[in-house]
Amino acid sequence: MLIKGLLPNTYTLPYVLKACWQSQSLRVGQQVHAYSMKTALLSNVYVFNTLMRLYAVCGLIKAVHKLFHFRQHPQAQRDLVSWTTLIQAYVKMDYPTEAILSFFDMCQANLRPDGMILVIVLSACSKLGDLSLGIKIHRYITDNHFNLSPDVFIHNALIDMYLKCGNIPSARKVFDEMPVKNVVSWNSMIAGLTHRGQFKEALDIFRRMQGLGLKPDDFTLVCVLNSCANIGWLELGKWVHTYLDKNHINTDGFIGNALVDMYAKCGRIDQAFGVFRSMKCRDVYSYTAMIVGLAIHGKAWKALDIFSEMSQVGIEPDEVTFVGVLSACSHAGLVEEGCKHFLDMSRVYNLQPQTEQYGCMVDLFGRAGLIREALDLIKSMPLVPDAFVWGALLGACKIHAKVELAEIVMENLVRFEPEGDGAYILMTNIYSSKNRWKEALKLRKKMKERKVKKTPGCSLVEVYGEFYEFRKGDKSHPKTLEIYKLLDEIMHQSKNHGYIL
Repeated sequence: MLIKGLLPNTYTLPYVLKACWQSQSLRVGQQVHAYSMKTALLSNVYVFNTLMRLYAVCGLIKAVHKLFHFRQHPQAQRDLVSWTTLIQAYVKMDYPTEAILSFFDMCQANLRPDGMILVIVLSACSKLGDLSLGIKIHRYITDNHFNLSPDVFIHNALIDMYLKCGNIPSARKVFDEMPVKNVVSWNSMIAGLTHRGQFKEALDIFRRMQGLGLKPDDFTLVCVLNSCANIGWLELGKWVHTYLDKNHINTDGFIGNALVDMYAKCGRIDQAFGVFRSMKCRDVYSYTAMIVGLAIHGKAWKALDIFSEMSQVGIEPDEVTFVGVLSACSHAGLVEEGCKHFLDMSRVYNLQPQTEQYGCMVDLFGRAGLIREALDLIKSMPLVPDAFVWGALLGACKIHAKVELAEIVMENLVRFEPEGDGAYILMTNIYSSKNRWKEALKLRKKMKERKVKKTPGCSLVEVYGEFYEFRKGDKSHPKTLEIYKLLDEIMHQSKNHGYIL
């Protein structure tokens, strides 16, 4: 067109720029930028916005910022699309604070945001984890009657923001009051509750979704499987597996990995292995889930065989894979194999061990009675030992009754977890095992002074698809008398057979 001497106008350039961002042709886009400046076409807001979009898509946040604040571009010609493009670029490239500040600047410029920009701003609040700011945005939405719109996107963004900021009641309130819900709404609640550790509540939402006859998607099913894995709800996990088979849904990728993890954590390692072997495409997460599952079940050599298979099929392990491998070695007392794999992390795979891997090695040495080696490893760490590392050593002190060392370890552990009860309880048990009742009582008193509360023990039992929760000392169950009577009988029979309880 240019060769023929025809001059492009404000309708031509946006299409050319759109072609540039769709094909990631940044160099050509920059040439169009230069042309638009020479011909004064950049003063057109449509051209200007499309050029901003090009730089945003190409990840050049500085170019977006510079263009938006270009002194020769009149302020009056920056419209809502200009501000939306700027704010969206900030959020996409992980500058949530700048996105929020730009939103406030836009409001001061007397521009009324639309639903799209409010969704983007709520996303920025989610990334910041700033609940107070999110509440202010929610109040703005309510005051300006955006919440009355049947548009589900704003409500979904509000749910996501509240869940990521840890305010579950507000998320549920928004969800329950939504005039219209889509599968994303349900997914947001299920995924958010799962992420916050509210697994039973997440599954309750899923059952409500099922009751309404709504069809779950892959994302829903992965979240449900993760929740089943964490509370041991095998029956529902098996139902999901059956649902996948009946609907001919491919169990490769995330769904297959979630199935492996669910079966392993629910105690069905053979079924986990069956799903793993049936997967046509396995990735590092598939192998890691299988290795961790085998480690949990004490099948160390099988876990190491699966790990060896990874290199044969050309899949590189990651840091989490090594947590599984080292845990397997630890539970089976395979000290030499554990040391070899720990050294191979950096030597063979160019992965630098983190505190999780060091913690596994301390646990490995500690379980094997190699307390001196565990201490030497901690001293040689290039990282600051955290609660995971010191906790592993304290556990080893309990196993091997190393009271004096345990006292030193506990001091370090309490510095990392001043409000945690684990170190106090473990140390109390160590004192009690050595009949040092005075020290144990003194430690209990210190817990009381520091207002450290012991988390009560809790068990979940699934019977015919129903969950029963039992906490230490809890006698609220209607069949409490029968339960305790049976427990007394089990204790009596166990002692008669020579078990020490």
